[in-house]
Amino acid sequence: MKKSIFLLFLLFFIAGSQSDAQKENQAQVNQMVIVANHPGPVISKDIYGHFSEHLGACIYGGLWVGTDSKIPNTYGIRNDVLFALREIKVPNLRWPGGCFADTYHWKDGIGPKEKRASIVNTTWGGVTEDNSFGTDEFMKLTELLGCDAYINGNVGSGSVKEMSDWIQYLTSDAISPMTNLRKENGREKPWKVKYFAIGNENWGCGGNMTAEFYTNTMKQYSTFLGNYSGNQLYRVACGPSDYNFEWTETLMKDAGSRSMFQGLSIHYYSIVDGWNYKGSATQFDEREWFETFRLNLQMDNIIKGHSDIMDRYDPEKTKGLVVDEWGNWFNVEPGTNPSFLYQQNTMRDAITAAIHLNIFNQHADRVKAANIAQMVNVLQSVILTKDDKMVLTPTYWVFKMFRIHQEAKLLNLDLKCEDYTFSNKKIPSISASASVDNEGKVHISLANLNPGKQITITCPVIGDTYKKVTGEVLTAPEMNSYNSFEKPETVKPVVFNGFSLKDGILSIVMPSKSVVVLELTK
Repeated sequence: MKKSIFLLFLLFFIAGSQSDAQKENQAQVNQMVIVANHPGPVISKDIYGHFSEHLGACIYGGLWVGTDSKIPNTYGIRNDVLFALREIKVPNLRWPGGCFADTYHWKDGIGPKEKRASIVNTTWGGVTEDNSFGTDEFMKLTELLGCDAYINGNVGSGSVKEMSDWIQYLTSDAISPMTNLRKENGREKPWKVKYFAIGNENWGCGGNMTAEFYTNTMKQYSTFLGNYSGNQLYRVACGPSDYNFEWTETLMKDAGSRSMFQGLSIHYYSIVDGWNYKGSATQFDEREWFETFRLNLQMDNIIKGHSDIMDRYDPEKTKGLVVDEWGNWFNVEPGTNPSFLYQQNTMRDAITAAIHLNIFNQHADRVKAANIAQMVNVLQSVILTKDDKMVLTPTYWVFKMFRIHQEAKLLNLDLKCEDYTFSNKKIPSISASASVDNEGKVHISLANLNPGKQITITCPVIGDTYKKVTGEVLTAPEMNSYNSFEKPETVKPVVFNGFSLKDGILSIVMPSKSVVVLELTK
């Protein structure tokens, strides 16, 4: 460690000793220093979680086709989607919402299909919800994916008893009416449920509550959310949207030092020109490209702001931030139902995913879970489906490339890079994070936000010696390149060789509008 500190000091001393002319000549040099032998907190795999809501074709047609479908399926879950999701190591899946969660009554979705009550999905399009996909089907999906369940409870229109009964149905093996009901429906053993949210957006669609009212309500509900049969719930309190620091302050001041919740959710969407005009997902110019990333980068300030409040009431960081809704939100594709939120996915979305995942990695001490909105066919999805066809989006490939960070330890990374400037506004041109896994392999993930400029980064790797480097790159011919059902492989990662390693100095030549992941081995 002393050697590392000395080398770092030497680097900065040399930089500080340069003449003004030298400094000016190097103004556009991009430098990154990684300290490989002093790892920080573990990057929770749950940062790479996903979100599935009863919205549009996310569930029906996306994940679920039913056992009678001609589309190949396992217990009604379509195989092509299932196999693709396994490849990106989905760690947790949030369900049934979103806003739908606070209108959802779980007993409508259990038992024989022909006896399940149909309801109107008043939140998303007023369509009929037949409840053919319910609790048992969702838990089967998580088992097939090998991921943890993240269930969102109904606070807005539900009751304490309803939520308490749901937990017993899911996790208890004691003799009780709820246990017997589960067994009658074909499940003998209880499931394990890791995450359970006490409401969703209760400041808005979940009841239009004040922070004070929600905090008291949350404490009431939490009191009756028991841990049964060895299952330990990670209870997630409804947190704020965006920069609503007052909500976090109220919740943490009242209940932050108590065990009423273990996680606090926050939601943030990048919406270029506001809710009235969100812009096209595929037809956009460089202004919209730049503005999307400027908004994406606000996630760092949002996390810092809420973390600072949490640190005052929870200095030991026993409670985590759960960013369980994030991503780009654009106008729906022309000709589709406006309430179904179906949008295409371009190279812009891939870089958005890289920016967010890098930020979450960098805040691994406080961010313990996150869920992109949403998994299939809705907003910034990783998969699109159409009848029996499936396409993997550019965002999917970023999740696959970045999966190497799951449960690795964060490495300290000091990045100084040139600005990407557009219309007198500036943002950093490079986003990055690094980690070391249990085998000692170092992984570096980077994104070049500039759509028209190749960027070379010089990176001393301090603290250890590495002999081999391999990499992947995701880029595309155009800013708005995307994968369609007709051309499903327009945007896909390939082997990356744009680097050199000499005397512990790594040089990386990043193509414009690209995402790169490197692996360093000894």
